[in-house]
Amino acid sequence: MSSLEPSHRDTRMDPYIDQYADRTGSMTVSAVRALFSVANRPEVVSLAGGMPNITDLPLGRLGDSFDKLVQTKGVQAMQYGSGQGEPFMREKVVDVMAEEQIRANSDDVVITCGSQQALDLVTRIFINPGDVVLCEAPSYVGALGTFNAYQAEIHHVAMDEHGLVPSAVKEAVTTLRAAGKRVKFLYTIPNFNNPTGIQQPLERRRELLAVAHELDLLVVEDNPYGLLTIEGEPLPALRSMDPDVIYLGSFSKTFAPGFRIGWVLAPHAVRERLVIAQEAAVLSPPVFSQFAITDYLDNFDWRGQIVAFRDMYRARRDAMLQGLSDHMPAAATWTRPTGGFFVWLTLPEGLDSQALLARAVSERVAYVPGNAFYADGFGSRNMRLSYCFPTPERIYEGTRRLGKVIRDELEMRATFGLPATEVPHTQVGGPAPDLS
Repeated sequence: MSSLEPSHRDTRMDPYIDQYADRTGSMTVSAVRALFSVANRPEVVSLAGGMPNITDLPLGRLGDSFDKLVQTKGVQAMQYGSGQGEPFMREKVVDVMAEEQIRANSDDVVITCGSQQALDLVTRIFINPGDVVLCEAPSYVGALGTFNAYQAEIHHVAMDEHGLVPSAVKEAVTTLRAAGKRVKFLYTIPNFNNPTGIQQPLERRRELLAVAHELDLLVVEDNPYGLLTIEGEPLPALRSMDPDVIYLGSFSKTFAPGFRIGWVLAPHAVRERLVIAQEAAVLSPPVFSQFAITDYLDNFDWRGQIVAFRDMYRARRDAMLQGLSDHMPAAATWTRPTGGFFVWLTLPEGLDSQALLARAVSERVAYVPGNAFYADGFGSRNMRLSYCFPTPERIYEGTRRLGKVIRDELEMRATFGLPATEVPHTQVGGPAPDLS
């Protein structure tokens, strides 16, 4: 044997396992991303992903506009930029936030690579291993992944049909602090929560902020869907009522996700640390994307485009609700969202959404099992259904296929006398809507 050859062969699947940082042990593959390879097959009706439908954008005119941008400002647009984001982009963000009654100074805005990076930066500067983050039950899977990556302890707080329950927030903070835990912040999606689609009414927002003020509890408001209301006008953001709220925004849902531009609006001292963290991560957010989005906001009817998106998503939401009403068994319930992208369905007792997924895919329909939106194993009787991307006809067909899967499972269990499986779950949003 040559002296240059190793004396033994490492047969582990990952030979670097002993070299990773401890925090990588809590990193997991996103349940949504894991479904992409299946859900993107053309024969499958995907009710899984939360991809916005951007086909209604004026793509031809946008192409001409961006071509002109490269020719006239290409040298600046394709160069490095400010770690905080370009001043003109931050000013436009202030204009967009004013649609939800937020008054802000552009100096307190930090542009990020989508709101997902905004959430990562906020978590990075606040969370030490073992610190507690409060989240809705259920909560956005991408947020849970971020909190896990920084070794936070995630504590879910109860929701009802109006969103987070303020008394439950108070009880959780009081109990955790009495146990010696450090509760760093409350993370909430007040507008059309991902995954339930529930919106916090105005009075509930006031109650929640009053509890946070009483407890000296930092609130992080994630608001990608606020302008995409399909019934009524947008509600005032939490940040519009309290300048201490850290606000996360994005152009991914109201324009296009491919540009990867989001932002954080934070108190001045927090902003300084966010900029330092941002520069360490990416030096500067995408400069060309900032030029492109600013060009769009300056030269296109972006408010009118949002109205068009609302109409489109309303038709898709209605198709899903009608399909669920027509095809689900009587014991199933679901939320009735007034905006956003998602419906939260609760299966009849004894069924497990994770166990049903393989059968659903074989019937050419996909969804996200509910346990992906919990850090504590709950949600097994739930599933998130997305209506944002398929056509109304495809959505309705998807609910028919899904209903068949659920009814077949119920029939099989009845035939063989199988007992109900006790699985942890949550039912949010009340009974199924009456669409007759």
